[in-house]
Amino acid sequence: MTLLAVLDYGSVLVFAITGALVASRAQLDLVGFAFIACLTALGGGTIRDLLLDRNPIFWIGNPTYLAVASGAALVVFFTAHLLESRRRALIWLDSVALAIAVAAGAGVALALDQSAVIVVLMGMITGCMGGLMRDVVVGDVPVVLKQGELYVTAAFAGSAAAALSRHYGYDLLITLLACAVITWVLRAGSLAFGWHLPVYKSTPPKS
Repeated sequence: MTLLAVLDYGSVLVFAITGALVASRAQLDLVGFAFIACLTALGGGTIRDLLLDRNPIFWIGNPTYLAVASGAALVVFFTAHLLESRRRALIWLDSVALAIAVAAGAGVALALDQSAVIVVLMGMITGCMGGLMRDVVVGDVPVVLKQGELYVTAAFAGSAAAALSRHYGYDLLITLLACAVITWVLRAGSLAFGWHLPVYKSTPPKS
């Protein structure tokens, strides 16, 4: 199994768990769990592959990804009630999934010898779009748009680190590890310590 396949499996598994946790908070049935889990787990990678014209799309070429996401949904359906705080578990698992998915997206673009701009964009899309679709479908405020939190910014920084590492000739493993670590550290710092970017504050119009 290649490094990129491992990253895709990892991001699918962890994002599927977050999707299932969101489904549990929305009190959906088993089919709803599987749908939200698969949407979250496969959404970002699907958009990435469509934009990069990869044929077939990763989960169509290997339906095992669907099985992993559905299996995660099934497990969470029967165990979610054991968690003391599903909200807390969700946000921290989502931070891990983000880091893995950003590295997976950047890695695919690197493997296809795309430019630095495309590497950055594919990392951000793979990391952010699945969670965005998950939250929109269940009617939550998307995590990627939470005021002041580092989410898209973390994905951007990690993807940019991957592009820079490639530029300076580092090994793919080191490149993707740096990508994942930087993404997760920034996201975790935002959650634990309140790291954030300045937010826009409107001022009253002058009379």
